[in-house]
Amino acid sequence: MKKDSKPNIEKFLNDESFRNWAKESNQNDMAFWNNWINQNPSQIDDIYTVKAMILGITFRSKPVSGKKVNDQLDIVLNHISKTESKKTETKDNSLKKNFQKITSIAAVGLLFLFIGLNLYNSSKEIVHKTAYGEIIDLKLPDGTNVVLNGNSEIRYNKAEPRNVTLQGEGYFKVKSMLSTKAKFWVNTDDLTVEVYGTEFNVSTREDKTNVILDEGSIQLLLKTGISKKMVPGEFVSFSNENNIISHEKVNKDLSYSSWKEGTYIFNNTTLEDVMKHIEYTYGLTSEFINDELKQKTISGGVPNENIDICLSAIQKSTGIKIVKENTKLLIYH
Repeated sequence: MKKDSKPNIEKFLNDESFRNWAKESNQNDMAFWNNWINQNPSQIDDIYTVKAMILGITFRSKPVSGKKVNDQLDIVLNHISKTESKKTETKDNSLKKNFQKITSIAAVGLLFLFIGLNLYNSSKEIVHKTAYGEIIDLKLPDGTNVVLNGNSEIRYNKAEPRNVTLQGEGYFKVKSMLSTKAKFWVNTDDLTVEVYGTEFNVSTREDKTNVILDEGSIQLLLKTGISKKMVPGEFVSFSNENNIISHEKVNKDLSYSSWKEGTYIFNNTTLEDVMKHIEYTYGLTSEFINDELKQKTISGGVPNENIDICLSAIQKSTGIKIVKENTKLLIYH
C-alpha cells in the first residue's frame, strides 16, 4: 500500500505489508507502518481495529503460562461442579460419580495438553548466558560469530537464528548471505540493529543501548519509529526510556567506551564510567575514596578477561590505586 493511498479496512486487510506489521513478522514492514502511523494519527482507530481482525482470524501457536492453565482448569472444574449440583436427586448416584470421573480425567488431560504445548514451544528458544567475569565465543547456526561479555545474555528462536535479542554486551561478526541477502537483527529494549554482514559492538546497560560500527554498514530501528544509518567509525547511543539519542563520528575528543573480543576500548572516558563497566562485567561495586578521581579520563585498550590484569592495567594507565576487598573495589590516590 502506498503512503498516500486512502486507508480503509478492506485495503488494510488485503495489504500483505500491513498484515506483516500486524503479525510482527517482518522488520522492514514494522518500521514502515510504525512510521506511517506516526504520520497519520487520525487513522489509528482503523489501524488497530484491522490489526485485531487479522490476529483474531490467524492461528498463532503461543506458549501458555502456568497461571493461565491453572485458571482454565479451575473454570472447567467449577463448571463441572455447578452442572452436577443442578442435577435432580432422582438420578442414579453411581452415574453421577462416573460422569464426574470422566470429566475430571478430561480436564486433567486438557491440562497436560496445555503443558505439553508450552514445553514444546519453549524448547524452540536458544539462550546463551554468561556469569560475572565469564566470556564466551559463540558460533550461531548461520555462521555469525558472537563474543558475549560477562553478565550478558543472547537468545533466539531455532527457526530464526538471524534475529537475536541481547541483554548486556556482545561483539558481532555477522555472516553475510550473498545468495539470499538475508538480513540479521540484534534487538534490545531501545532499538533494533539491522545488518547484512559486518562487525559492530552492542552494549545495553543503564537503560540505554550503545552501538559502534567497525566494518560494513547497519541501520538502527529505534523504538520511537526513527531509523538511523551508520557507517564505519560512528557511535550511536539511544535511550528509549529518556528518548535521548547521540549519533557522532568517533574521534579523539569523543567520550565513549566499547568492547571487542576481551578488550575494553576507552576513549576519553571518565574513571567513574570505566568502573561502571567493571561493575557490570564482574558483579563488583566500586567506591572512590577521593571523589576528584571520578573525572579522571582514560584512553586505550584494557584487557578484561581477567579481573586482576584488568585492574592492573587501569592503575598503570591512570596512576591510581585500586584495592579489592571481597566484592568491593576501593579507588584512591
